[in-house]
Amino acid sequence: MLRTTVRLPVRSLPQPDETTCGPTCLHAMYNYWGKTEPLKSVIIRTRKLESGSGTFAVFLGCDALRNGFQATIYTYNLMMFDPTWFAPGMDIAERLRQQRELKREPRLRHATEGYLEFLRLGGRLRLTDLSQSLVHGLLRRGLPILTGLSSTYLYRAAREYGPDDTPDDVRGFPAGHFVVLTGYDRRKRTVLVADPYGPFQEYWCNIDRVLGAVLLGIVTHDANLLVIHSRGHQDHPDEGG
Repeated sequence: MLRTTVRLPVRSLPQPDETTCGPTCLHAMYNYWGKTEPLKSVIIRTRKLESGSGTFAVFLGCDALRNGFQATIYTYNLMMFDPTWFAPGMDIAERLRQQRELKREPRLRHATEGYLEFLRLGGRLRLTDLSQSLVHGLLRRGLPILTGLSSTYLYRAAREYGPDDTPDDVRGFPAGHFVVLTGYDRRKRTVLVADPYGPFQEYWCNIDRVLGAVLLGIVTHDANLLVIHSRGHQDHPDEGG
């Protein structure tokens, strides 16, 4: 019989500034798996965007791989990946290289370098329907989920404008963010979110809103679930919700 609730002991520190939510979430994942180090060390070595602000989930996955973990990215980023690339026998790395030669958008090319490194280091990419069953299956196996999503949608906040990310509902643009999903309540249809931003580092949120925010992460070039774990720990979720 499936458990009604799951709650993994993942604790996030507050992120030091507006751009360090990613490495702060990765630090929480490392602590969960028994790797202890100062948050500052994770932040310093995390590869940043060329603009100097924020990062991509794939760069966090590369750091995990370099530190001896296994890493899987469940991607919904159609700006980066074509769904046909996930057919058996397809060489995704080669398709990424071909795409890089044809598309000159700087953020896409920067992220492509990260994905090529991720694959070279042994990371795995999967295209699987984003669903309650997927999230529950991973968490049931003791696997917290680091996800890049739309904070604008998750928080129902005003879009942001300018270098200081000032809320501006007219001139602003959607903002991205990283959180860790650490538990669920099937009856209430909620997931537990470890969030490095704001006064509360942990809260329950409706699962439909969270899944919508993940998919809308494509607006800020993410829309991924990143799962890391020690070698030998099965990462494929079991069936059922």
